Amino acid sequence: MLKKRDLEECQALYPLMTHPDVFPFVRQKPNSYEEYLFLTKQTMEAEERGELISRTILDEWQNPIGTISLYDLNENIGFLGTWLGKPYHGKGYNKLAKELFFSEAFFELNIDSILMRIRSNNTRSLKAAEKLPYAISANETRSNLLQALNSTGITYQLFEIPKDLFTLYTLRQTNEESTNDLREA
Repeated sequence: MLKKRDLEECQALYPLMTHPDVFPFVRQKPNSYEEYLFLTKQTMEAEERGELISRTILDEWQNPIGTISLYDLNENIGFLGTWLGKPYHGKGYNKLAKELFFSEAFFELNIDSILMRIRSNNTRSLKAAEKLPYAISANETRSNLLQALNSTGITYQLFEIPKDLFTLYTLRQTNEESTNDLREA
């Protein structure tokens, strides 16, 4: 479902990213396929330097359908950036991709917390963030950061996914699966 970024997937991802329902909300806004290749290569190099973490989201047939990244890494905290192609909205890929990515980030790459800044007018992403049982509003707990983000003229809502809260969620899920397996036996 997730894999390290690769230039070969750009051909499939670029048309998905430039859809009018997706493009306004992506972090990097290339004006051409060639620019998207260049930006992807820069992303891959930045990951090698430890500046970010980026993965391609795949569907069940291993087709690239979007990306998920952790940008601006500083003191084991980063900002999440996720987008899915329009045909894949509302089909459960976002939740699954996030859970896999968070597991890798927290349990393998020693990330302590993940921040999500979401434009106040991006209702789809706001609703998705509010559904995550391990995400909390950080508008008050990180008010200085929110104020700095909003100083650009764009209004954001800030969410945080702390490692301990995601860990508790993961343990509960594992417990529920074990209990269900015992009931079926």
